[in-house]
Amino acid sequence: MMTMTEPFEQAVQRHGATVLRVCRAVLGPGPDADDAWQETFLAALRQWPDLAPGTNVEAWLVRVAGRKAIDVLRARGRGAVPMETLPEHPATDGLPGTGADGLWSVVASLPERQRLAVAYHYLGGLPHAETAALIGGSVEAVRRASSDGVRALRRILEEDERTPVHTASSLTTGPGGPGGPR
Repeated sequence: MMTMTEPFEQAVQRHGATVLRVCRAVLGPGPDADDAWQETFLAALRQWPDLAPGTNVEAWLVRVAGRKAIDVLRARGRGAVPMETLPEHPATDGLPGTGADGLWSVVASLPERQRLAVAYHYLGGLPHAETAALIGGSVEAVRRASSDGVRALRRILEEDERTPVHTASSLTTGPGGPGGPR
């Protein structure tokens, strides 16, 4: 059986920012997204030796990230413990995808189907067909959900004076969008 020959470290460097954008789009900015990013690459490392050559590594990692982010969402519902004081927000200067926390919060507030469609298609760079396979439904339904999600983001961000409107249009740039590799 043939195995993946690309060094795993190269895959992390090449696709780490995209995976982080997907995690933040599903979970919002913060430690949960960072945890999902780490879990994604831990799972990927375990499967790396068995990955077939020619596999679209970015698409595969985006799928793994989506599943890990959904696992975190499920775990959130199992029992959050209230705290007397809130911890300080961690510093995010220089990290990919941290330039518009307002944008990540708005993406996280979208209905689940729109949020996942926007995360996988626009932020993860997956085609509508692969996005449909991940979240279920037809290609047309996913195309509509991603379009509705971007429209909702633009509307919300235009109403919200805290976040510049241009950040919503940066979603349509796909991989390399906000905070991504240039």
